[in-house]
Amino acid sequence: MAEIKLFSLREGVKECSSSEVILEKELQTLIEQNMETFFGVRFLKSEYVVTNGRMDSIGIDENNSPVIFEYKRSQNENVINQGLFYLDWLLDHKANFKLLVIEKLGMEAANNIDWSVPCVICVAHDFTKYDIHAVNQMQRNIKLVSYRKYDNDLLLLEHLNTPTVKPIVENTINDSDVKNSAPKSHIEKLAAVSDDLKNLYYAICDFIESLGDDIVSNQLKLYLAYKKVQNMVCIEIYNKQIILFLKLNPETVNLEKGFTRDMRSIGHYGTGDLQITVKNTADFEKAKPLLEKAYNEA
Repeated sequence: MAEIKLFSLREGVKECSSSEVILEKELQTLIEQNMETFFGVRFLKSEYVVTNGRMDSIGIDENNSPVIFEYKRSQNENVINQGLFYLDWLLDHKANFKLLVIEKLGMEAANNIDWSVPCVICVAHDFTKYDIHAVNQMQRNIKLVSYRKYDNDLLLLEHLNTPTVKPIVENTINDSDVKNSAPKSHIEKLAAVSDDLKNLYYAICDFIESLGDDIVSNQLKLYLAYKKVQNMVCIEIYNKQIILFLKLNPETVNLEKGFTRDMRSIGHYGTGDLQITVKNTADFEKAKPLLEKAYNEA
């Protein structure tokens, strides 16, 4: 991959030298201790033992989806294949992961695990263009992150790909009562609304994606999340309205009844303390400055 050059502007312009002199175990420890800051993931366990191996690190993100971390320790090590193996193992051993979450975070967190988009994050000093091409062809939620250590205790983490994956649909019990009581997925709700509301929904998505190249969409079972490192907005859709949850402090916004709402003490799907209700294009126009604010503060 292309080399990123970093310059210090103190006492003139000076190029900072980079190296891979971070020992892999040191890097693993650093990420585990700061996983939420670096990736928006709550750390669960290091060296998690599974059949025929062990995952380097495992956690759960703010959308309650499992996240596996693998670190490349040698030039010949294929962390992508390892991560794919561990991801498949995890999907076949959901009860094991749930027990780990119960142990670390409690029963409520365990009951909210979302298996629709589990993720593997592979961390290495570098990846080749063939690695990125291979991951894109797999259509699995595998993210490649390269790192650089610079002078003055600077660490660069570069996200090299944005995987586009379809949510995993879990099998349900063949019982009509169970099926009827289960909430409809975000995709099912979207398919059922009017064309006008669909067009409004896609216009909102297009606007959010236009805010910056660093925005990544994450299709969960019950909502769509847009994030940088952490979620900045989550979207739910209903028969006559679209609900946005923004990662903004409601105290910094002039709340308007029927349009914006403080959700800090109210449970809801997704993340975000400010709710915006969008029913038409006029609401969407009013929401745009708040979406831009959420992006700039994320």
